[in-house]
Amino acid sequence: MARKPSSTPNRSYQVADQIQRDLAELIARELKDPRVGMVTLQGVEVTPDYAHAKVHFSVLNGDPAKTGEGLNQAAGFLRNGLFKRLHIHTVPTLHFVYDRTPERASDMNALIAKAVASKAKDD
Repeated sequence: MARKPSSTPNRSYQVADQIQRDLAELIARELKDPRVGMVTLQGVEVTPDYAHAKVHFSVLNGDPAKTGEGLNQAAGFLRNGLFKRLHIHTVPTLHFVYDRTPERASDMNALIAKAVASKAKDD
């Protein structure tokens, strides 16, 4: 008899996606910390037991270190907000981590543009 594939990974992605959407709304509407400005949540990774969630964020302007400090200090408040919104047994402890991916992408685009301009100048 063949074993049915587990649906746990799919459920984990769904929970992480819902946490990301709800956190974005909570941060935008309810978090009043002046250190936290324009924040974009890049993704959420949830441990298999849902005990912890690593939340990757980037900032449009402001100091990423101060923003991370503000978000991590507000993690309990945000987790409490998730308790009211999510319908799961365990709401994870939140850990905010600065994601430099958009910053690196911008740097790469600038390098590519410079190389293209240099190539066009040589031709």
